[in-house]
Amino acid sequence: MTGLAPLVAEDFACDSCGFAFPDCDVTTVAARLPTLAADVRVLIEAAGRDRLGAKPDDGSWSAIEYLCHLRDVYEVSAIRLYRVRTEDRPQLEPMYNDLRAIRFRYAGRDAPAVLDELDAAVAGCCDEIARVTDWDRTMTRLAGEHRTARWLARAAVHEGVHHLRDLHAALST
Repeated sequence: MTGLAPLVAEDFACDSCGFAFPDCDVTTVAARLPTLAADVRVLIEAAGRDRLGAKPDDGSWSAIEYLCHLRDVYEVSAIRLYRVRTEDRPQLEPMYNDLRAIRFRYAGRDAPAVLDELDAAVAGCCDEIARVTDWDRTMTRLAGEHRTARWLARAAVHEGVHHLRDLHAALST
């Protein structure tokens, strides 16, 4: 697979949103994800339908597109955690975020429905997190790119934290 950016490192700290993977205790992830989803719901419901499609700039998604992406992140995270937990070093598919946004027509989706789907995806992800017993199990995506179940859980929280910021930016236009 070419053209894919490598996954961030196990000790990644995001300059944009301030989230640091080493500071995220995996035992708290299942409690943090529903709170992030609730924060997203409050923000989206307060925005009103007319503002959900506005893009802050040409390089960013609209709020509805970020919402759909977050739903997909938690669905994919649940499956990835399941595979890491049950398979020996699985090679995982990339998410193809931009392709999903286009092919699944994120821009035209109904926000209330996607919010409900987000809640279900977060619940499923939390169910899978609760089943992880060995946080050091690994997966690969690109050649030489090994990440742990711990990284997957932390990445799920980072996505929520980071894209909540993006949602605020998209809705402030």
